[in-house]
Amino acid sequence: MKKVTLLLLFVSVLTANPLFADNDKPITFSQLPATAQSFVKQHFGDLKISFVKKETSWFSPSYDVIFTNGDKVEFDKSGNWTNVDCEHRRIPAGIVPAAIQQYVSTHFPDTYIEQIERSSRNRYDVELSNGVDLDFDGKFRFLRIDH
Repeated sequence: MKKVTLLLLFVSVLTANPLFADNDKPITFSQLPATAQSFVKQHFGDLKISFVKKETSWFSPSYDVIFTNGDKVEFDKSGNWTNVDCEHRRIPAGIVPAAIQQYVSTHFPDTYIEQIERSSRNRYDVELSNGVDLDFDGKFRFLRIDH
């Protein structure tokens, strides 16, 4: 009987999880954290915003800003960028840490960075225009090519 009860509890938690795990809600630009607003104005001020949304998950809220040209920026609950994706164009200057930009310029001179993601462990994943993914640690040291 205990096994059946535990199994039912487990199944009910798994099936209820999708109902509460993510809750996307459209918001206005002015509802973004101030840090995110400043970032968008500084680096993407010339682009038109398609929509802004707040994602509420189990852990904490996050924010997405999607532009009409397809570019997308994701922010954490404090408004710090976590992902910048510029779909087939160069990430705006000043976003990519200098050491990572230098590594890419030196080792992949005929490419540019289209996407950069910063994880919660302060690791960086960089996607180049030629499709190569590079991983860097929190001190911007190259770790590996990610296939």
